[in-house]
Amino acid sequence: MAQAPTTTEDIYGTTEPFAAKAIYFVVTDRFVNGDPSNDQRDQAKGAWHTFDRPVAGAPDDQSANIGYLGGDFKGIVDNAGYIHDMGFDAVWVTPIVDNPDQAFSGGTPASWGSFWTDQGKTGYHGYWGVNFYRLDEHLPSAGLDFAGFTRAMKAEGLDVVLDIVANHGSPSYTMTVAQPQFGRIYDKDGTLLADHQNLPPESLDPEHNPLHTFYNTYGGLAQLSDLAEDNPAVLDYLAGAYEQWIDQGAAAFRIDTIGWMPHRFWSAFADRIRARHPGFFMFGEDFNYDAATIAAHTLPRNGGISVLDFPLRSKLQDVFAKPGSDFAELGKALYLEDGPYANPYDLVTFYDNHDMPRLDASDEGFIDANNWLFTARGIPAIYYGSETGFMRGRGEHAGNRNYYGQTRIDDAAHSPIHGKLTRIARLRRESPALQRGLQHDLILQGDQAAFYRVYEHDGAAQTALVLLNKGDAEAKIALQRDLQPGDWRDGFSGERIVLGDSATFDVPAHGVRVLFFDQPLTRPDLRARLLESMQRRLRR
Repeated sequence: MAQAPTTTEDIYGTTEPFAAKAIYFVVTDRFVNGDPSNDQRDQAKGAWHTFDRPVAGAPDDQSANIGYLGGDFKGIVDNAGYIHDMGFDAVWVTPIVDNPDQAFSGGTPASWGSFWTDQGKTGYHGYWGVNFYRLDEHLPSAGLDFAGFTRAMKAEGLDVVLDIVANHGSPSYTMTVAQPQFGRIYDKDGTLLADHQNLPPESLDPEHNPLHTFYNTYGGLAQLSDLAEDNPAVLDYLAGAYEQWIDQGAAAFRIDTIGWMPHRFWSAFADRIRARHPGFFMFGEDFNYDAATIAAHTLPRNGGISVLDFPLRSKLQDVFAKPGSDFAELGKALYLEDGPYANPYDLVTFYDNHDMPRLDASDEGFIDANNWLFTARGIPAIYYGSETGFMRGRGEHAGNRNYYGQTRIDDAAHSPIHGKLTRIARLRRESPALQRGLQHDLILQGDQAAFYRVYEHDGAAQTALVLLNKGDAEAKIALQRDLQPGDWRDGFSGERIVLGDSATFDVPAHGVRVLFFDQPLTRPDLRARLLESMQRRLRR
């Protein structure tokens, strides 16, 4: 995440190429079943079958499922045009590696609305790897292995972000009878490398049993096998596996549970990956709302790995799901200057995902959230279904990961959320300022927000003036300071607008206006402020 050299007159937020992207996040099994022939519906017949396992205790009119439901690569490829047309440039998919072929018999029974309960659950989500070199059998179709999948997506203008796991393998103990594959790890040839043997971590004996050396002897998450970060063989195994998937077209990594392993591991891992793939973009999940804690991952000495912006996500929930909220809350989590992150502009911003309740907002709340997400600093990521408000407010085992399906995709255009998301996401796609520009806040108060995004670097010059109104009535947003006089362009209509030193703008209810100034800024006091902000950020 190192910045390109800057001149004394350059103004930008980031030069990271991946910051130009907008990400659509898919739990592959829950998106679309494009190929029923790979459903494996007869896998593990009996109590621990894998297909279609409803969660116990659901209300009569609701449901959730912890079995496989059929989503696959073909379901994504068939809808790549739908995703790209909304304004996305990348699709983040859940892990693709081989998972156990039965439902887990240990742990606590999964029930409606529960969390960290895995009994009866399958590896439909992909995070229970047993062979990190082998593609799970539920995903490919004829002619559409992972390499074929990434090629097909690239042809539609979409990069593939691969979700990877290094902290753990599959559930590994508390089974009444040891189940095949659980707690085991195999190499690329199918040879058994590690086996938890249904033993609790403290009963493992890595000193005397070679099959235990891949694991720590203390507990981690739930009953998951906890990988030994200080065993060089573990690093070799994981780096080798994930280099294989890069060679087959993975364009970036999202790293699961990055906060559960020490920085020394991630620094070594990042060095290995970037030695063969310089500049390879990675962002991690440290489910923590303390910026100082998660920012440590972004520092060069710790691997220079970006992160999902959980502190900002907390504020997005407060501002866009609660009537009467104040835009000022968002300013507290931006850290545009003198903050803890190596570069806050490289963070992946989001308001919900598969590990937390979906945004519990009205249609207008989703529209307002998207207008912010696609204009403010960071790389926006939208969870599948949020373009229509799917399962809003629902947590895991309560509908958060429910099957979306082709019918909902075909009907998405009827959702007001979808239309407004498409409008602002496509605008961001066309604008280097919205993608990578320095953010300079003018107003963050009540229902109104106004800020600049300024990008002057490498021969390009564009400033975006963003005006947001999350109120129920049209707003007049008055700017009395730092306004660049000159010839501006309305981002949506193309209309030319001549501005002076101050102006008042009409912004529709739950609306956004974006004006572009397609040349270097010339107002001396504004430019001085921006250059000072730029230097304060670069001193980090």
